[in-house]
Amino acid sequence: MAAAAGMTSWVRSRWARLDGPGRLAGLDLARGLAVVGMLAAHLLSIEPWDSARPETWVDIANGRSSILFATLAGVSIALVTGGRTPLRGGARARASGRLAVRAGVLWVLGLLLAATGVPVYVILPAYAILFLLSLPFLGLRAPALFGIAAAVAVVMPFAQAWLDALPFWETTLGETVAVSIGWAYPFPTWIAFLLTGMALGRIDLRSLSAQGAMLAVGAGIATVFSALAVTTGADPTFDRGYLASVWTAEAHSTGLLEVVGSGAFAVAVIAGCLLLCRTPLRWVVVPLRAVGAMPLTAYSAQLIVWALWAGSVLGETSALTAFRGLEPFWPLTLGLIVGCTLWALFIGRGPLEAAIDRAARWMVRDPDGSRVAPSVG
Repeated sequence: MAAAAGMTSWVRSRWARLDGPGRLAGLDLARGLAVVGMLAAHLLSIEPWDSARPETWVDIANGRSSILFATLAGVSIALVTGGRTPLRGGARARASGRLAVRAGVLWVLGLLLAATGVPVYVILPAYAILFLLSLPFLGLRAPALFGIAAAVAVVMPFAQAWLDALPFWETTLGETVAVSIGWAYPFPTWIAFLLTGMALGRIDLRSLSAQGAMLAVGAGIATVFSALAVTTGADPTFDRGYLASVWTAEAHSTGLLEVVGSGAFAVAVIAGCLLLCRTPLRWVVVPLRAVGAMPLTAYSAQLIVWALWAGSVLGETSALTAFRGLEPFWPLTLGLIVGCTLWALFIGRGPLEAAIDRAARWMVRDPDGSRVAPSVG
């Protein structure tokens, strides 16, 4: 009897971490969708979007999932550095130091995952650089962050097309550098997504009016830029030179139409998730929320399982078509969802999230001299 009561109390405490009043369930849901979307983009053979063919609609995950992931990283950075009121003085310095430690750990973890040979562009090295680039902007409020993000989103695709065309990336050294800095998610342009997320984290995300405005603006801009891609013939299937590289909505192109349109789409998805979690449906999506509560663990786990599975069955980890032929999407996805849900309910915070948080707090002490303090959210 006592053991059952103890277990019940333990589960309640874990549930309070996942669904307590201090946690925004909609953000966890959005993170969960981003992780599953990246799984779909990696593991499914996806045909180009055709509105008349529902089987192609999963193409919406291509490119947009990783952009959503980066935007949510910005939201998280803003929330742990003061939310609506940015940290100042010593508190900001400690937060900056901890973000720098997290960036270093993410960079090393990203290189280790890339070393598995799994044929995906690992996002964590780019994440690490984006974390470092966020530091000068931690003191800014939402209007300034939105303004800078918009300027970067509009201007940088023109420079990015030139940078991507440099012969350096075709050399052996260039390929190594590209992996080490996550150039598939190039930080000069992708900082726009992080700053957009930081701006969102500086407003009242619990406000119904704010959520509605985010949905309307994000969906509106995404629709306009999608229409522009169709009506102006922004076709990624053939090379028309520099301007074609800029004026495109192709996934992972960092073209102007993709950056602005998919960035706005990410804002709309976050808003939609926040709104959905105001309804009883928040209980239905608990498994996805559990994945989103430990996104780094979930992202890393799927690549590790992929490497082990492909290595044992195929004898190599780099054969993408052969691995897709094993139809791994549903087993991996369902396994990830079940595993994260059980972990969240019976253990608590994701193992990688907890370890990195402890490392950051150990490296950067609190004012009382302690190395480890209670974690945030």
